[in-house]
Amino acid sequence: MIPFPQISPEIFTIHLFGMDFSLRWYALAYLVGLILGWRILVGLMRRPRLWGDGAPMRPEQVEELLTWVIAGVVLGGRLGFVLFYEREYYMANPGQILQIWQGGMSFHGGFLGVVIASWIYCRRHGIAPLRLADGLAVATPIGLGLGRVANFINGELWGRPTDAPWGVIFPGEAAQNCPGVEGLCARHPSQLYEAGLEGVLLAIILFAVVRTGGLRRPGLALGIFVAGYGISRFIVEFFRQADAQFITPDNPLGHVLGGPVWGITRGQELSLPMIAVGIIFVILALRRPAVPA
Repeated sequence: MIPFPQISPEIFTIHLFGMDFSLRWYALAYLVGLILGWRILVGLMRRPRLWGDGAPMRPEQVEELLTWVIAGVVLGGRLGFVLFYEREYYMANPGQILQIWQGGMSFHGGFLGVVIASWIYCRRHGIAPLRLADGLAVATPIGLGLGRVANFINGELWGRPTDAPWGVIFPGEAAQNCPGVEGLCARHPSQLYEAGLEGVLLAIILFAVVRTGGLRRPGLALGIFVAGYGISRFIVEFFRQADAQFITPDNPLGHVLGGPVWGITRGQELSLPMIAVGIIFVILALRRPAVPA
């Protein structure tokens, strides 16, 4: 077992006018991920040869697009969490829906939010949505990986109990509530599994796609990202603790479909359509001729 590292979720705190203002690792991960994604997308737009017939938008337009993406991430991520994971609670407490600072964001909701926001932006500016989506797909995994590392530092979204030598002893009563386990309870560091798969590995694959002319096949990078994330999340869900509202004495693994022993979690349920849609995009992109350079 590995003791949880003593890293505060807050990087620093400033006391002003009798109030505390803290910069948290999770907020920093969002900020750095967005900035890096912005710079990657600008770099892609400055290399028209990567696209064959020219980049889908001007580099200076990326900054305006970033505002739309941030709105999509925040609104979609929050509404997705409310609808997919805590619907009954927030229907009974609607005033808390906008209290994002208390936590509760869904990747699948944030993804849908970015899709809608980007599509609206493309329609307003006459940009090919599929080609822009390819650029966004390449720019996204690094931010996802940073977000999962921040989840680990916060000691949240931990995995299921394990006796593996790399199991981590997460702090807190909830993390140490492991039925049938005597003494300290070690859990899978599933946040780091996700950081490695949907962050590092997916970024390497997509950068390789760019270097081999993949952006000349509209929809290819998007399909690889969507299917790659779905597969990564589906795999990690076998090691990740399900959300508390889905766990009952008769359903200890928190399955939403199937039985208590064999079934799938909410995260896997939401990832299956992503895998299917991503594969379809990849097949269609490979069937079409590449855009000539």
